[in-house]
Amino acid sequence: MVHPLLFLEFFRKLLAPLHLPAASVDAISYTWLILLLLLVVSLMATSALKSIPTGMQNFMESVIGGIEVMIVDTMGEEGRSFFPLIATLAIFVLVSNLIGLIPGFFPPTANINTTAACAVIVFISTHVVGIKHHGLGYIKHFLGPIAWLAPVMFFIEVIGHLSRPVSLTLRLFGNMNGHELVLMIFFGLAPFLVPLPMMLMGVLVSFIQAFVFMLLAMIYIQGSLEHAH
Repeated sequence: MVHPLLFLEFFRKLLAPLHLPAASVDAISYTWLILLLLLVVSLMATSALKSIPTGMQNFMESVIGGIEVMIVDTMGEEGRSFFPLIATLAIFVLVSNLIGLIPGFFPPTANINTTAACAVIVFISTHVVGIKHHGLGYIKHFLGPIAWLAPVMFFIEVIGHLSRPVSLTLRLFGNMNGHELVLMIFFGLAPFLVPLPMMLMGVLVSFIQAFVFMLLAMIYIQGSLEHAH
């Protein structure tokens, strides 16, 4: 089996002609590595499906089932149609967070370009869903309940909606980048045993940040489906 670090070195050489900053090259390289790992895991889980799941199939069905339950509880039955988008984002963000806990590996979510890309996907999806569901009537979401205040409410709502991808980007980036820096400092000062509590905390932070990102994505999309009042 080819070692993951060989994949990373391959991607770094592949991106070298673009003269990108080192942090961006690492983020892109680790992103592709995570995509390959998720693809392999998916193939392993679905290569021989059984009526009574075992092994990898059992694990992945538990993960997918848990995410599906959260989506239905938050968005209702109509949320099932958005399961592929939300589940993909949740799993990608979680694995990206966790991979940074492996010594020598870099979490793509500690790079603002990665978190911004995920946030923009949520932002665009929210308004595409809203327009598709309500048509031109979707503009009512930005006008408020009082007609004569509509021009003022429009600008307030636009600013509020534009702040969503910014907050999604900075929240995930800030938490993961901050944890990565703290972990690097601890490894530099005391490489044995002392960083372990921070690594355990990192597991908790990774799950919480993935859950928050998924929850906000569900809330934003659900909001675009509701009728304006």
